[in-house]
Amino acid sequence: MMRGFATITYFADDLDAAEAWYTELLGLPPYFEVPGGYVEFRFGDHSQELGIIEGGWAPHDMGAAPGGQIAYWHVDDLDAAIARLASLGAKEYEPKTVRGPGFVTASFVDPFGNVLGVMYNQHYLDVLAGREAP
Repeated sequence: MMRGFATITYFADDLDAAEAWYTELLGLPPYFEVPGGYVEFRFGDHSQELGIIEGGWAPHDMGAAPGGQIAYWHVDDLDAAIARLASLGAKEYEPKTVRGPGFVTASFVDPFGNVLGVMYNQHYLDVLAGREAP
């Protein structure tokens, strides 16, 4: 039934600031925009989508607590990712945590109240290597 996520969406009251922040974090501009309402980035090994939606469209109270589930993005160097997120003003939500052999996570709250997870995930690398093998 489910074949993988298509888009992860976050909300931001200041869409322009969120677009600039994620452009800086990802090192690329959005590939799609609806002026004043939505920006979307494609990145990663499978060109996954990250959409940022104008906060007024959020189905929840954005000021109540950090929003949404935690989607963990694989990173090759977790310590460098943690340092980069902190340098861009993201606040630690969950500290670096070893989950098991080859699985280490951390999560941060971006400046717009969304939880962003990063993870070193050996299983992700193994699956990717299997797909690249002839």
